[in-house]
Amino acid sequence: MNIHSDNEKTTALASVDRKFSFPSAYTILFALTIVMAALTWLIPSGKYDRVMNDSLGKEVAVPGTYKTVEANPQSWLDVLYAPIKGFYDPVAYTANAIDVSLFVLVIGGFLGVVNSTGAVDAGIKRAMFALQGKEKWMIPILMGLFAFGGTTYGMAEETLAFYILIIPIMIAAGYDALTGVAIIMIGAGIGVLGSTINPFATTIASNAASIPFTTGMGLRIAILIIGWAICVAFVMRYAAKVKANPASSIVSDLADSNYDHFIKGNGVGETKFDLREKLIVALFALTFAVMIWGVSSQGWWMAEMSVLFLGAALVIGIFGWIGEKNFVEAFVDGARDLLGVALIIGIARGIVVIMDAGNITDTILHACEQAISGYSSTAYINAVYWIEVLLSFFIPSTSGLAVLSMPILAPLSDFAGVGRDLSVTAYQSASGIVNLITPTSAVVVGGLAIGRVSYDRWLRFIWPLLLILTILIMAALSLGAMIGGQ
Repeated sequence: MNIHSDNEKTTALASVDRKFSFPSAYTILFALTIVMAALTWLIPSGKYDRVMNDSLGKEVAVPGTYKTVEANPQSWLDVLYAPIKGFYDPVAYTANAIDVSLFVLVIGGFLGVVNSTGAVDAGIKRAMFALQGKEKWMIPILMGLFAFGGTTYGMAEETLAFYILIIPIMIAAGYDALTGVAIIMIGAGIGVLGSTINPFATTIASNAASIPFTTGMGLRIAILIIGWAICVAFVMRYAAKVKANPASSIVSDLADSNYDHFIKGNGVGETKFDLREKLIVALFALTFAVMIWGVSSQGWWMAEMSVLFLGAALVIGIFGWIGEKNFVEAFVDGARDLLGVALIIGIARGIVVIMDAGNITDTILHACEQAISGYSSTAYINAVYWIEVLLSFFIPSTSGLAVLSMPILAPLSDFAGVGRDLSVTAYQSASGIVNLITPTSAVVVGGLAIGRVSYDRWLRFIWPLLLILTILIMAALSLGAMIGGQ
């Protein structure tokens, strides 16, 4: 009788769980698309005049030229078109999503081929055996490497290739999938937030603000170093808690499923690692090294990276001697595993499509421009930060946001007695912090999907860190404004 009663309670709780479960990323993004379409009926349409900036190679807005234009409210049909256009339609401020989505599918195929050889699993087991008792030091090292990529060349979409590499290592070390996601997303994110020579953020924004990108470098380096230390401490604290008590993991209910998915059920204690497997792991690591070299020094982007991973899959398939049929099946199955990620990226871009087609992007910026006129230097720079936070939710592209906002907000800094470099720092800090959580970013929704971490759980995990980083940024900006005003 008691057993029957307990079963009824369990069934009832499961029913409540299903009833109040957090919506999927697809539902959230599509709902945001609908909201943006509704706003095109309520917010006046407007545009700034634009001129070509030769140094940027893009058109930039001209301050003081905002004017209302004919409304173009978005219909239900436009909402349905938005995720489709999100893949391929040219939009003023952001790149197409089709190249990122194709990159994700090729990575999936590459990983499918690698996994079919069993070499990475064997390498993970050997690494974990060698690092027993020292696993925690992987966290600051890896986060330092990703932060370096973020601060130097704006490492973002490229991180999608690393999740399937880092997460199994973290799980095998006794942590969880969320720890792996945090190492990559927060590591690269704090680098972008504290950009120093990032051409997609600092350089473009500084050019748009008509100042050298090296101006204000000291404050950005301080934000980068202090922010990195805070983020490392935050992730290490969570990881230690999970290792001491696996039930404390935010994704503890998925522990068994994640182990099977990422580790393939192999025991970590085994250390067999033959010459063939070592060669495949070396080729696997070399692929990522070549990608980093190509992006950072050769101007590679999605097409070149996709070709790299496709070629690497072929080479590894040959050295792994898995056969033509097995190669094709492994590649297709791997791509299929990341198909959902590719679809999410296009849906996220659809939100920006709606905003630009409805002519409300410039209107939102103009309202922000008017709101901060006449502020004191400290109040002004903090207001700029929060305006950039707001705009970043709608425009997740760091370069797109720089080209849109800096030509307007940077000249306003002159009247507030604030250096234009401080406005650039406020912009990149805001863009960096928002791009840790915004559901309109392919990097966020894609990374979470690969790591099998739902969006609500990610928010539950990261919100205390966002609060700490926000206090750091506002304090740094206020100090910069006070020093500059003296």
